[in-house]
Amino acid sequence: MMETRLRQSFAKQGLMRLFGAEMTSIAPGQVEITLAPKPELSQQHGFVHGGALTAIADSAAGYAALSLMPASRGVLTTEMKINFLAPAAGDRILSRGKVLKAGRTLTLVQTEIFAVMADQEKLIAFLTATFMSIENRDGIED
Repeated sequence: MMETRLRQSFAKQGLMRLFGAEMTSIAPGQVEITLAPKPELSQQHGFVHGGALTAIADSAAGYAALSLMPASRGVLTTEMKINFLAPAAGDRILSRGKVLKAGRTLTLVQTEIFAVMADQEKLIAFLTATFMSIENRDGIED
């Protein structure tokens, strides 16, 4: 039920469709979103743009938070910070969100972002974010 809810909500995100991002793993408190690099998502040096990395990291974090919410509740990002550690170059980009602390009103999540090349993961960024629980919403909103 939770997985179906998250996948249906993710399918409504136009930005993720535009990027070609996929929700590749779901577990309570943890969500992975994968992105295949393409020229439309690059910055001037040919790496995946930091804005695209931030978007998939925020979505992975938000869905990790949402996975622990009752069906009547949704989440909104209230704060986030991202640190870039290395250029985003690889066969794919993997964003792994994990809830650090789930609360009734606020949930703290960390997302690690990896460049994957030949099945080797290299940590290239991490995001910390806080999400506010909202009533009577059927999914994530940003």
